[in-house]
Amino acid sequence: MLAVLGMAAGGVAAGTFGSLLGLGGGILIVPLLTLGFDLPLREAVGVSLVSVIMTSGASASVYLERHVANLRLGMTLELFTAFGALLGGLVAFLLDDAVIAGLFTILLVYTAVSMLRGGGRAAPETVGPPVDAVDPPPTFTDSLGGPGYRVRHLPAASVGAVFAGITSALLGVGGGLVKVPIMHLGMGVPLRVATATSNLMIGVTASAGAVVYLLNGGIDPYVAGPTAVGVFLGASLGSRTAHRVDTRILRVLFVAVLLYTAFLMARRALGI
Repeated sequence: MLAVLGMAAGGVAAGTFGSLLGLGGGILIVPLLTLGFDLPLREAVGVSLVSVIMTSGASASVYLERHVANLRLGMTLELFTAFGALLGGLVAFLLDDAVIAGLFTILLVYTAVSMLRGGGRAAPETVGPPVDAVDPPPTFTDSLGGPGYRVRHLPAASVGAVFAGITSALLGVGGGLVKVPIMHLGMGVPLRVATATSNLMIGVTASAGAVVYLLNGGIDPYVAGPTAVGVFLGASLGSRTAHRVDTRILRVLFVAVLLYTAFLMARRALGI
């Protein structure tokens, strides 16, 4: 009973962080289950994908209702991300647990460093043509923009979206830690819009990867149940309080948690 409550409580924390930062919560769920509850790493990844689906379901509707998420852009990139997730799910069952633990350690460190370096960085302004200039014929990329910004570098972003899908299914994360920088820094999408759109996408991405784990018996329903319920509650809380939270404080706390978790995962990968 205590283990069930612990999984649910951990899910609440992971769901809240994931919703606020657009990361899906999987970045914390996998270490929580493997280090805290001694669950095999591959099973933890499968449960984490289910939790990511819950995070997306809880927060995406709120962001869509508030017209923050860019649905057209998200679904365009998701075509490539879902393909990557199917590929990553197949590769995951060919790798040893120690290799996956090592990859997850690298992912944690990368995420922490990216959040520290990008904390105050804003996407460059996308300036429209002069008023008296002749507008070029609209393109499909132009239709993906939103109020106050225009999308750029779609082909390169599509390649990055495939990588995000592979990362999602391989490591049990939503892929938001790749999608948010791609949209914000690479495509010129405002950070709040990129985060909301990422929350919309990660559910579809995780669903594609979770199908592969389910068919291979990689999801434990007795673990997935309480964890997913906790994540749903946390994500609902995070999506409704995102506009009130000082993300700078949240970012520093999250980075500290990531680095400590990376240390523990590195020890597991090395068998120490």
